Amino acid sequence: MRAWHVTRHGEPEEVLELVDVPDPVPGPGEVLIRVAAVAANFPDVLLSRGEYQVRPPLPFTPGIELSGTVVSVGDGVVGLAPGQRVVGSGIGVLSELAVLPAGDVHPAPDALDDIAAAGLMIAYQTAWFGLHRRGRMRAGDWVLVHAAAGGVGAAAVQLAVAAGARVIGVVGSATKTDVARAAGAEEVLRRDADDIAARVKEITGGHGADVVFDPVGGAAFTASTKCIAFEGRLVVVGFASGEIPQAAANHALVKNYSIDGLHWALYAQRRPDLVREAHAELTRLAAEGAIRPVVHEVVPFLEAPAAIQLLAGGTTTGRIVIEVGA
Repeated sequence: MRAWHVTRHGEPEEVLELVDVPDPVPGPGEVLIRVAAVAANFPDVLLSRGEYQVRPPLPFTPGIELSGTVVSVGDGVVGLAPGQRVVGSGIGVLSELAVLPAGDVHPAPDALDDIAAAGLMIAYQTAWFGLHRRGRMRAGDWVLVHAAAGGVGAAAVQLAVAAGARVIGVVGSATKTDVARAAGAEEVLRRDADDIAARVKEITGGHGADVVFDPVGGAAFTASTKCIAFEGRLVVVGFASGEIPQAAANHALVKNYSIDGLHWALYAQRRPDLVREAHAELTRLAAEGAIRPVVHEVVPFLEAPAAIQLLAGGTTTGRIVIEVGA
């Protein structure tokens, strides 16, 4: 089979090489998948640079989420069978065939085709756990979503709206405003034009944001602490800005808000039962039309390095999906 390898650390376009490697064979508890599509994620950029929290030994295959069809299963695997459409997550799937632990593979929602389904696992699971588990979101809450036109941010907007929350989205430029609004944001603010804290207070009548979903960090985090509501929950999802903020514990005490970290992969490792429950809910919402991954661009397998490089620039909206096979 063909697979993309990171041969040295650097920018994706410079370090990704297409290689021929032996077809993988599933071991006990594993599933062999013929890959239909891979959604590019910002961790693919960090993996290429050697800056991700996990650093596989060189050379390695990037790609962390896919859609595809089961080819075969290893001993002990139940509930999955050859020919079944699936989605899955795990480092090393940017290839024509991929092997994943059965616990990281789930039936693909019938409501989503392979391209859309490729963007379901990471973004929507992250948004689900961030809002429902860590943010303890309730119907009627004001939810502030940073990077609301990105893959994870748009997922958070859709899920918050589906739960009956009122959403304020924040985007980086005017070109991204329509994407956040189409995802369901009631109000959309721009980092390059608006005083975020002041506008959130104005929009909410002084109440502030009950839940903040922040995959950006830096100035976005600081602004959020200035407009978070009494007993608000600020969910730290990532640091796409490249700046890790330093939280002031005395400020959280005085304003009576909490800072909640979200590392979704820990749920997959420690509470896979919750991941399965979330997937069932996401499948239901997809069937109802309440959620659908926002796909910005579909690129062929041979253009994967350029697709991942696009994410590094921070100008994309929604998901970039790499089409691997039919």
